[in-house]
Amino acid sequence: MNYYNEIKKELIDNEINKKIKDYSKNNYELIKYLTVGKLLNQAGKKYGEGVIEKYSKKLEYEVGKKYNKSTLFKIKKFYLVFSNQKVAPLVPQLCWSHCLILLPLKDINAINYYILQIVNRNLSKRQLIEIVKNNEYERLDENTKNKLKNHKEMILTDFVKNPIIIRNKNNYKNISEKILQKLILEDIEYFMKELGNGFSFIGSEYKIKIANTYNYIDLLLYNIKYHCYVVIELKVTDLNYNHTGQIQNYMNYIDKNIKDITDNDTVGIIICKKNNEYIIEYCSDSRIISRSYELV
Repeated sequence: MNYYNEIKKELIDNEINKKIKDYSKNNYELIKYLTVGKLLNQAGKKYGEGVIEKYSKKLEYEVGKKYNKSTLFKIKKFYLVFSNQKVAPLVPQLCWSHCLILLPLKDINAINYYILQIVNRNLSKRQLIEIVKNNEYERLDENTKNKLKNHKEMILTDFVKNPIIIRNKNNYKNISEKILQKLILEDIEYFMKELGNGFSFIGSEYKIKIANTYNYIDLLLYNIKYHCYVVIELKVTDLNYNHTGQIQNYMNYIDKNIKDITDNDTVGIIICKKNNEYIIEYCSDSRIISRSYELV
């Protein structure tokens, strides 16, 4: 096989297609790059790694300057990574700019996670850069990562990151619960994405009456995907047993007085300065989770 001629033919075909089939050019381009990457890999095995430098010099002149040595190495790596059976089925739903962001990642499970986020959340290049930079996959707990790896059913709390990143745009030094709540409300959309997908905002300082006493839930959300209310309590101290008891009371109130018959049980999330898995492990209510926060 004349590898160079085959590679040149595929790349020229790709350039022509981009001009006449705009509606599907991203999909077509990635399929072509998978083919070219495979050919580059095979040629390298037969003729040595120097073949990419040799081919790039000719391709820059005969097809286009963008097909330089660096680009061909990326196309080859794209084939080696994205032909993996875990990610290949989702490749047609990506674009080349997405793939270039994911190529430096070494963990195939992380790549697979970010591809799913691109597809499920319709992420732009800029949005993908942001969640990769914020180590979104790395901040999932190990149980969630194992579920993703083994394609098991997920629950609402699986995608709540740890720590939860809260933007401190005004650089507050002394953080009280009120300040923490203020920071979240100023950037509520970002905060809800830290919790996962499908969240909608119900209210802050949500007023409820337990016995003869009025209480105020820091944040009340609703998750459309999982059909349940989510009670969020903010603590600027380390997690303790009083926190789990308080949020449990609030969750029970919502279940009894607010939720509809079609809703699932309310979930509780405690966001605190320092998490304590021991307290959560021995909490009597499995609907409650805790996460630490990190100000950036």
